[in-house]
Amino acid sequence: MQILYEDNHIIVVSKTSGEIVQGDKTGDKTLCDSVKEYIKEKYAKPGNVFLGIAHRLDRPVSGIVIFAKTSKALSRLNNMFRDGEVHKLYWAITQNMPQKEEDTLTHWIVRNEKQNKSYAYDREKPGSKKAMLHYKVISSTDNYTLLAVNLMTGRHHQIRCQLSAIGCPIKGDLKYGSRRSNNDGSISLHARKVEFVHPVSKQPMCIEAPVPDDRLWREISDF
Repeated sequence: MQILYEDNHIIVVSKTSGEIVQGDKTGDKTLCDSVKEYIKEKYAKPGNVFLGIAHRLDRPVSGIVIFAKTSKALSRLNNMFRDGEVHKLYWAITQNMPQKEEDTLTHWIVRNEKQNKSYAYDREKPGSKKAMLHYKVISSTDNYTLLAVNLMTGRHHQIRCQLSAIGCPIKGDLKYGSRRSNNDGSISLHARKVEFVHPVSKQPMCIEAPVPDDRLWREISDF
């Protein structure tokens, strides 16, 4: 992980793919644990360190995660995420070039809990939730395309599922139709930028996470 911003109330980090934000059945060490250790060591804090999780990123995804260092910041961040006041920009490397250079995608997504997978449909289905995102092509190589993606809703595996539904699976994302895996087990989806009003100071915040240290990421984002 890399610390991108820190003050008394929040800490913003860039997670690497493979890091897990909070505990699951694997029992692996979490990003939350790592940040707590960092705070405990840096400030020589005795006892338990408070760290609130306001949102998550899928394990194979890299990029920005915001944590709260106080309960006041956490409750306000929770409300801000719920009300769509935190604006996140993702970068995705896809196998194919979309038909349109820029578009808003609308699907109805059904989540299969057992498979831990979502399915996108063009019309409403029983148990489905409306999912919307806006994408724009920002760069390409001979084999891959870099998209900037703005989420307009927050559904399970939404970007992965919706891009796959238009024939543009994310590089390395076998679950959603990528031809092959990435060597490190990641998928080429990166939470690139976040914009929000600070939950306590009320200052406008704009934070960017550098792209993963990988040849294709460096090549495709060098524009």
